[in-house]
Amino acid sequence: MKYMIMLYGSQQDYDVLSGKPGDQQPWRDEDVAAMHAFMEKWNNDLVESGEFVDAQGLSAPVHARRIELRDGVPVVTDGPYPETQEVLAGYTIVECDSFDRATEIAARLAGTPHPKDTELAHEWYVDVRPIMEGYGDLEA
Repeated sequence: MKYMIMLYGSQQDYDVLSGKPGDQQPWRDEDVAAMHAFMEKWNNDLVESGEFVDAQGLSAPVHARRIELRDGVPVVTDGPYPETQEVLAGYTIVECDSFDRATEIAARLAGTPHPKDTELAHEWYVDVRPIMEGYGDLEA
């Protein structure tokens, strides 16, 4: 079965990682390098185990557009969205034996390094969801 592990972030997270000044101290180059090394090892471990299918990071929310229907008319809003703090920042698709195994894989992301002298701007979380492979998967 395939599962999607969805990682979330905010515009502030993207700004901090890219070194833009803001409410939080920008990450030092070595902190960004440590996070990238962690993620690279996490992905490589999945490739080696044969569970890796795909992974992509998404651009910052400032580059996004939301299209919603208002009174029957599509309305386009450029990001970031003030009503939404966290957005999908990237995903990894794994193929493994069980939901428990996919959850175990995702839980390893809790060890992602961040600068010791900073606090996370929000609670960390990822979502894990089975990927539908047929109409029967629509049943709850």
